[in-house]
Amino acid sequence: MAELNTGDGGGKKGGGGKVRSKKANPSVDLTAMVDLAFLLITFFILTTTLSKPQSMNLAMPDKQKEQDTPTETPAWRTLTLVLGSGDKLAWYSGRIDGPPLDGPVVTGYGKTGVRDLILNKKAGVDAKNKAEGADLEKSGITIIIKPSKKSNYKNLVDILDEMAITKVKKYAIVDITDADIKVLEDNKIY
Repeated sequence: MAELNTGDGGGKKGGGGKVRSKKANPSVDLTAMVDLAFLLITFFILTTTLSKPQSMNLAMPDKQKEQDTPTETPAWRTLTLVLGSGDKLAWYSGRIDGPPLDGPVVTGYGKTGVRDLILNKKAGVDAKNKAEGADLEKSGITIIIKPSKKSNYKNLVDILDEMAITKVKKYAIVDITDADIKVLEDNKIY
C-alpha cells in the first residue's frame, strides 16, 4: 500500500511547561490513484490511432493472353522519361530507335522542370485529339518511365507524384534499353 508521509511536525519548543499531545501523522492511501493512472494510460493507448502508412494507388495491367496483340500508341502521343543521376532526367517524344520527334533533352524535377514539360505535351496531344475528333479519355498522352541504375528511389517517387499532379492517366514503368543508357551517357547524367 502506498502512503504519503508528511513528517511528524513535532519537536521540542522552548519555554513553558505545557505538555502537548502528540498528533497522529496523517497518511493518504495512493493505491486508488495508481489504479486510476493505469486505467487512463490503458484507455488512451487503446483509443489512439497510429499513423497509417501512405501509399499511392498503382494500377497494374491485366495479364495479356497469347492471342492478344499489344496495341501500339502513336509516336506523337508518347513521352519517354529516362531517369538519370544527379536529380536529372532525359526526355524524348516518339521512339529512340528511330529519329525521335522531340529531344532528347535533359531537365530537372519539380514545377519548372518535368511538370511544365508534361503539362505542355499533354495540352498539345489533347488539342490534336480534339481537332481530329478522337475520344480524349482513350487517346490521351502515354508516358513511359525508364529508371536507370544510377537514379534513386526518390526520383521514381517524384515522377509518380508528377503523374498524379498532372492527372496523366496512362503511364508505364519499363526497363531501360541500351539506347536510353547511351542518351544518358552522352548528356553526362549516367
